Formats: sequence, C-alpha cells, structure tokens
Amino acid sequence: MTPHTSRSPRRLAAITLVSLAVLTALAGCGKEEAKPAAAAAADPALVTPQPALLQSLKVATVSLTPVAETLRVAGRLDFDEQRLARIGAPITGRVSEIRATLGQAVKPGEMLARINSTELGQAQLQYLKSRAASELARRSVERARTLHEAGVIASAELQRRENEYSTAQAETRAAADQLRILGMSSGSIERLAASGAIDSFSPVVSTVAGTVVERKVTQGQVVQPADALFTVADLSRLWAVADVPEQQAALVKVGQQVKMEVPALGDASLTGKLIYISDTVNPETRTVLVRTELDNRERRLKPAMLATMVIAARPEPRLTVPAAAVVREDNKDHVFVEVAAGQFRLTPVTLGPDSGGVRVLMSGLKEGQKIVVDGAFHLNNERKRAELEGA
Repeated sequence: MTPHTSRSPRRLAAITLVSLAVLTALAGCGKEEAKPAAAAAADPALVTPQPALLQSLKVATVSLTPVAETLRVAGRLDFDEQRLARIGAPITGRVSEIRATLGQAVKPGEMLARINSTELGQAQLQYLKSRAASELARRSVERARTLHEAGVIASAELQRRENEYSTAQAETRAAADQLRILGMSSGSIERLAASGAIDSFSPVVSTVAGTVVERKVTQGQVVQPADALFTVADLSRLWAVADVPEQQAALVKVGQQVKMEVPALGDASLTGKLIYISDTVNPETRTVLVRTELDNRERRLKPAMLATMVIAARPEPRLTVPAAAVVREDNKDHVFVEVAAGQFRLTPVTLGPDSGGVRVLMSGLKEGQKIVVDGAFHLNNERKRAELEGA
C-alpha cells in the first residue's frame, strides 16, 4: 500500500468528525433560537375567547365625558368671626368682681366683670374740676357783660373772659371724652356731673348677644386695656372651613353646594354653600382655604369639631371607563383592550375613585381605544384558564 492510500481513510474520518460537530452546533443554535420564539408566543396578557364568550362581550370606545369630580377634604368647625367678640379691659386696674361664667348666655351691655381703677378715679376728678372751672368762667362772663353794658369795663376785658370760658368748655369736653375712652357711658358721665360722687369701679360689658365661650381673668388680677378678658360668641351659626389642595382649587367656586360629614354626629350630614375661597395659597401646606356656614340653632355642632367637606366640582370633560370594565389583578386596576378582531390584552391603568359608576382615567389608555365594558370578569377567567393550560 502506498503512503497516499494509507492517509486517505484518516483524512476522511477527520472530515466526518468536523461535519458532525458543525451539525451539532447548528442544531443547538436552532434550539436556543426557538426558545424565545415560543416564549413570545405564550403572552399571558393576551386572550382569545371562545366564540360563545366572544358574542356575550360588549366593547366600547374610550371617549371624553363630562365628569363632576367630587372632592373630599379634611375640615373643621369654627366660630363665625362676624358673630364673635373678644372683650378686653377698658382701663388699667384690679378685677374686683367677676359675674360671667363659661357657657352663660349674655346680652349686649350686660356686665361681665368690674374693675377698680385709680386711673378712672383720677379721670373723674379731672372731669369734675373742668366742669367747676367751666361753670366759674361762665359766671365770670355773665358779670363782665353786665359791667361792660354799664361802662365799667372795656371790651377787651369782656373778650378775655369769654376766651377763658371757651377754653374751660374745651377742657370739660376733653375730660368727658377721656372718661368715655375709659369705658364710662354718656349716662354715667351725666350722673357723675349731677352727683359729683367719684366711682372708681369700671364695668366690663358684653358688646354682643351670645354665649361666654372663654374667660381669661381671675378675681384680684391686675389687667390692662391690651388684655382680652372674655370671648362671647353667637353659636346659632358656625363656619366650616377646609383646606383644598392647590392643584384642585380651580374646581371650586363660591356658591357651590357642599356636604359636611361630622363624625361626632354619626351618620348625619349637613349641607351648605361655599361663601368664601381664599385668594392666596398657604405656602406651608400648599392649600387654599374655603369656608361655608352652617345653621346651629339646635346647638349640636361645637367649634373645633373635625369634619369632612365633600364638594361636587363643576363638570369637566375627562377620559373615563365604566367601573364594570375594571379588573383587579395583582392589587392593580386593569382593563381588556381589543388589539385585534376577537383578541384582547389585559392592560394596567391608573384610575380615579368610582363616581356614579364611572372612573376617571389617569393613565394607561388613549382616546379612541376599544375596551371590554361588559363581561370583563368572565374574560379574565378565560385568560387564567388558558394560562394554566399553557403552563
């Protein structure tokens, strides 16, 4: 056997081994490529229902509809500031008597407390001195006029005495004004002028009709005009205030109907209208203050009670989906979108709360897409069954 002949079988065997290795590699590549193709084909979100189920499904187009968004904001009850009076001390002095108690109903002019003030006594004394000086100057003018008519004194002397009388009258008026500033009424000043008896006790009186809701004074306490001693409020009407987030402030306006839910009243709810919307935003909370007023003649409501204000905003065009179209899956909201004839995809969406059987679409769909609005629950069961069979 020649050398050439002996090498041929070995060369043939080597070629055969290389060919088998290439074919094996190619077969392995084909299997690796087939895996993602099969995985892509088994999409768990896609479902093709049976003909009987398909006929029972109802499909509609996502479109804009007027939606009156309902705002629920935390609020509280408060005094009607137009029916509230904070009553302070008219003068500096010591509290000698307290007549009003918390919860007491008072009328305008009713005495709440009495203050003993040396300042008031001195002012009354100054008023009496001014009146006496004015009366003396008046009599001097009368005598001067008689003497002037008799030619005893000159006109200049009469004018001097008349000027003194005018000055004394002005001082008397100033002293009376000072007494009014210190809390004395016109009737009390007239009685002082008639009797000449100094009374250094000053009353603290209510300026409105209502209920004493706060008392910040004790007997024997020294007070000043800057001190607030009592708060009197008319509780027959109260305010309800709430803070609306600035992003939703454009949805509210004065005159809108609101409902107040007060937990302290149980299931009872109250209705009213917005009477005020703040023109500024609270920079700390980024909210806008709104206010309504409530009838409280039965005294069921109390200031500082917590409440929830429910505001029905004016309708705005929004993309919506029926609440029946929503499928809850993995703790998220989904709808079935028609992707082809007879084929649907479970699509996650972000929705607002249920309002009258519809939910506002926040994200996940576009206008014009078709979704299953009736039968979504059964369609989802069909999807799950097909997913289990595929597994």
